[in-house]
Amino acid sequence: MKQILLPTDFSEISKNAIDYALELFQDSECTFHFLNTYTPVIYNYDYQMNTGGHVGGVVDIVRNNSKEQLEALKKYVIEKYNNPKHKFELISSFSLLTEEIEFLVEKLNLDLVIMGTKGASGLQEVLFGSNTVHTIKKVKCPVLAIPDGFFFEKPKEILYPTDYKIDYTSNHLMVLKNIAKMYKSTVHILHVSSGNELNETEKQNKDKLDNMLNGIDHIFHTVPDQAIPNAINDFQKTTYIHLLMMVKNKHTFLENLFFKKVIDQIGFNLTIPFLVVPSEF
Repeated sequence: MKQILLPTDFSEISKNAIDYALELFQDSECTFHFLNTYTPVIYNYDYQMNTGGHVGGVVDIVRNNSKEQLEALKKYVIEKYNNPKHKFELISSFSLLTEEIEFLVEKLNLDLVIMGTKGASGLQEVLFGSNTVHTIKKVKCPVLAIPDGFFFEKPKEILYPTDYKIDYTSNHLMVLKNIAKMYKSTVHILHVSSGNELNETEKQNKDKLDNMLNGIDHIFHTVPDQAIPNAINDFQKTTYIHLLMMVKNKHTFLENLFFKKVIDQIGFNLTIPFLVVPSEF
């Protein structure tokens, strides 16, 4: 049974991501863990003086509110989907989101984290929303980010840009292969050529990737040297992509692409679900 974490702040953005998750895995046996973290707001001076600086009462109020909204969310999804293959657990935690996710990854042996991201005109606004970017950078578990306003579509076409510098493991491709098998998807492996031939290590990694995707429809594409976001955008002009997937490895272009200020200059719009797998997974 899959163990999937669904962080929520009870916004429409997180609710949309939850709907996507339940539809994506509608035919799979899953335990979905709804997580809400909370930290009380900074209290004003008068309040602290009147309470002697004690905030326990306010924490109790916030905690109870969190639990009530989680129960309401559970009721909503059960009534809407009524899927006997799905189980739901509720987690209300007085903690910071990313730290709690890191803890739960180990405690629950999570397979995947699915979370919503703000609608944005550029990738910077999406990935650099504090919760999403911290989760992607720190959590050693695959994270699937669902853009606000993206409603579920069967992921029939999946795009996987890679530079073949990764020594692929079964864990790197586990979520990708699982989704591709469920939906009989085509996986498009996109390589942006620097103009040089692949070296021996890169050739071996490509062959390994080819073998690991055996039984799944997959196509290798090579395009001339250009910015990766441009290559992705151009590819989407000819093939309607439902899911973008990358492995986050500090030694590959993903660090340069997504975690540096160059994002300001490339204007890459994220409008589809984005799966990031950490190299340590």
